[in-house]
Amino acid sequence: MNKPFKALIADLMHPTLPTMLAQIGVETDYQPQISRADILAQIGAYEAIVIRSKTALDAAFFDKATSLKLIARAGSGLDLIDVEAARQRNITILTAPEGNRDAVAEHAVGMLLMLLNHLKQADAQVRQGIWDREGNRGNEIKGKTVGIIGYGNVGREMARRLSGFDCQVLCYDHKPSPYADAYATEATMAEIYEQTDILTLHIPLTSETWQMVDAAFLKRFRKPIYLINTARGEIVVLRDLLTLLQEAKVLGACLDVLQNEKLHKLTADEQAIHQALAALPQVLFSPHVAGWTHESYLRINQVLCQKIQQWLTNQTT
Repeated sequence: MNKPFKALIADLMHPTLPTMLAQIGVETDYQPQISRADILAQIGAYEAIVIRSKTALDAAFFDKATSLKLIARAGSGLDLIDVEAARQRNITILTAPEGNRDAVAEHAVGMLLMLLNHLKQADAQVRQGIWDREGNRGNEIKGKTVGIIGYGNVGREMARRLSGFDCQVLCYDHKPSPYADAYATEATMAEIYEQTDILTLHIPLTSETWQMVDAAFLKRFRKPIYLINTARGEIVVLRDLLTLLQEAKVLGACLDVLQNEKLHKLTADEQAIHQALAALPQVLFSPHVAGWTHESYLRINQVLCQKIQQWLTNQTT
């Protein structure tokens, strides 16, 4: 009898995941509340680990993961994983960005529409009995130039949704050209800086993108811009963004992610910046939920299971 392929599920997942994995021959141990100490103590017994966003896989983890062959990340982004350590040990990493790309793109467009049309302010005023049409006159996406940095799964879906707004969409990616499609025009960063009215970020957090969007970056844009960040909070330096918002070099910001998302643990400096941003009507927040819809919660797990099944098939051929 073949030895069962054992996987530790170390994060809270859609309840159907253990059943889906069992159907493709994976024996699971579902421990969504497992501590880091227990992960390190137990991981040597597993060939795979399934994580989402709370479990960091660093050098100490890999030293204990002596049987590990596969890391399955329910979502996109590898900033929690020491990718080089995994590569050195020939451990495969699978992600599921296809599972929530639609959700992120829809959320980004929704935040943009809300910002451009002052919907947060308008709703609050009407609830208070204030009927101010002129003060809530909005701006259209039509006729504007949207710059997309990062033209992967989410960037492409963002461009596809923008195609109905009669705007120009430029895209920039570090991957070799050509990478554009029918929904966007490939551009250099110089062209992004020159033409963009609305900038939307769809890039992973890496050593190159960490704090990439700082004051120097934002000042390169010829026109004042609107900024959307549904990628990773550490990409944008909030102190610099605040300054550029106050100077009207940035007209507004849609932030689904923050540099420090543990709002109850902010330093005094971080708290001051957060409060100043929160006081600005041209700033919209959401709590890192752009990719977290009811539909994507299930779809991410379905995509991940399909990839795990294909990986298992490849191991036996």
